[in-house]
Amino acid sequence: MPTPSTAQSLRTTPEGLLWEPSERWVRGRKGDVTVVDSRHPVLVWEPGVPVPLYAFPRTEVREDLLLPAKNPPVGAHTGSTVFYDLAVDGELLENAAWAFPADDLAGHIAFEWFQRTGRGLDHWYEEEEEIFVHPRDPHKRVDALPSSRHVVVEIGGRVVADTRRPVLLFETGLPTRYYLPREDVRLDLFRPSDRHTGCPYKGTAEYWSWHGEHGGSDVPPDVVWSYPEPLPAVGAIKGLLAFYNEVVDITVDGERLERPVTPFTRTPR
Repeated sequence: MPTPSTAQSLRTTPEGLLWEPSERWVRGRKGDVTVVDSRHPVLVWEPGVPVPLYAFPRTEVREDLLLPAKNPPVGAHTGSTVFYDLAVDGELLENAAWAFPADDLAGHIAFEWFQRTGRGLDHWYEEEEEIFVHPRDPHKRVDALPSSRHVVVEIGGRVVADTRRPVLLFETGLPTRYYLPREDVRLDLFRPSDRHTGCPYKGTAEYWSWHGEHGGSDVPPDVVWSYPEPLPAVGAIKGLLAFYNEVVDITVDGERLERPVTPFTRTPR
């Protein structure tokens, strides 16, 4: 999460919300119905939540589709006490939107994102590009750089990948990820998973789980992933395979990397 000391444009509310105006044209839809069409969105960070959300002036929201919430949640969003149910095409979505406390964000409404919470609006667009899971943080960078480093991956002492043509992905707040050509990975030691996840910076990932004979008890499921159709900004990782540094052993140019401690350390999610 950015802080006022690292982002000059950020402002703070008495409740501890950080926010800043955005110049992006943002639309949100439920099915075929456009609920939000905003050229004056605001990015908001709630305390303790590392990713931002969008809030919109009421004049750029279909308020005719909003009803006072029948069962408003307590403490669901920082300082907010006013929640709305969304009625679209005969369907009622409980607590799909909420209003912020007074002060700077008064007159703004935010919405849940279906891909993140399982409820709310299911399609979002910045300009003409569809975005997923949550808004992209303007204070975060994601760079995918082709490299000639020698990368070796081991599980339980067994080499499962060995390449000199990785793509290194540098993402603010996360360890460097090493994306490897499939030809250089022992993918026969893994089974495809039915799990898929969405990332606003990279796209939709597919997964594989360890099926080898060694080290299996220490390897959580879905330890390998790939982006078959990544977003354009990280197109260099298309179809390549990455491992969770937190649970496998990776050696780069002869130097064994320490396993980082992150929320993925025990069980990738």
